Amino acid sequence: MYQDRYLVCRDCGSEFLFSISEQEFFAEKGFTNDPGRCPGCRAARKQRNRRDTRSDYGRRERVMYPAVCAACGQQTEVPFMPREDRPVYCRDCYRQVQNY
Repeated sequence: MYQDRYLVCRDCGSEFLFSISEQEFFAEKGFTNDPGRCPGCRAARKQRNRRDTRSDYGRRERVMYPAVCAACGQQTEVPFMPREDRPVYCRDCYRQVQNY
């Protein structure tokens, strides 16, 4: 059913092998498109993306958003984008509300 095929990398233009086992893996995962990049360019792209989204400690940096606590009015920061229709609480007030 599958045959070894040679594809051209969209980044570096080199030819690379899309082996029978890789094709079976792609089919098993439900991927319908052939890979567009050679293994080297795929790995480099993944590394670049990881480096762009991670801090110096290897973890993703958490984006914090400014908000005003709905209970006490104190300025606070939360790890999600506050919405107008939902109350946002500071850490202390959230603990009190959570216990109800």
